[in-house]
Amino acid sequence: MASRVPVFKLYGEDRAWPTPDLIHCESIAERSRLHGWEISAHLHSDLLQVLYIQSGHAEVDIDGQVRVLDEAAVQVVPALCVHAFRFSEDIQGHVLTLAQPLVDHLGIALERPPMTLPVCYLVEGHRERLDMLFGTLAREYGQHEAGRELMLQSLISALLVWLARQALAGERAEALLSDRGRNHLRRFQGLVEQHYREHRPLDWYASQLGLSVAHLNSLCRRLAGQSGLQLIHQRLMLEAKRNLVYTSMTIAQVADSLGFSEAAYFSRFFRRGSGLSPKDFRNQR
Repeated sequence: MASRVPVFKLYGEDRAWPTPDLIHCESIAERSRLHGWEISAHLHSDLLQVLYIQSGHAEVDIDGQVRVLDEAAVQVVPALCVHAFRFSEDIQGHVLTLAQPLVDHLGIALERPPMTLPVCYLVEGHRERLDMLFGTLAREYGQHEAGRELMLQSLISALLVWLARQALAGERAEALLSDRGRNHLRRFQGLVEQHYREHRPLDWYASQLGLSVAHLNSLCRRLAGQSGLQLIHQRLMLEAKRNLVYTSMTIAQVADSLGFSEAAYFSRFFRRGSGLSPKDFRNQR
């Protein structure tokens, strides 16, 4: 896809980088108004963009993933991401474009790797701080007072620190959810160990855990690589194999000990799980 879309320094321009700075700052409306409030798919080979959407409606398409924003948000668009935007005419906000060498340099100072994945953060309680930060940055960019370059770098550093903190908070939240998920999985496996002979349906296990069936299945697939029902059947199969190999019980007795109402039903279940009948499996062992 990337080879079929135009590559611009800034959207709609084919001239060299239009400023001696390593940054470019403008309002969202300033450029999108010129193109009917729609920025068609394109990419930047060595630029990172940060959009601060303060109000209005925005549709953001990055590498084919579309997100609709009707509340204040910060959208990061790394280099080489194919992106497109559609804005409402009342859109308010800023677009900050950073040359990749500056991003890399500040990333080293932050001890965070350069941003290579698109990410969107809802502003929520950070509105006042970001309004002030982007407003000051836009004013400083448009003026040429003493210490301008140092001030711009300081403001951009403050923004990148904010972005890094949001990323870190997201990583911590994800880790917490992962810990909770592992705890749910351990509890599910404990319940399976107690009740697998009773052939309880998956929704019974989910209700015992206070989860929906869909959530339980999602946890099992993400953390164990199998659905909840597959884990239950796996435990039944393990016990069936143990009994067939290490006991002298008949197949009917094994079926009964595992809660199957009929030996024929157990045999069909076992063949589906192992590819062998219980008798053939025992004889091979």
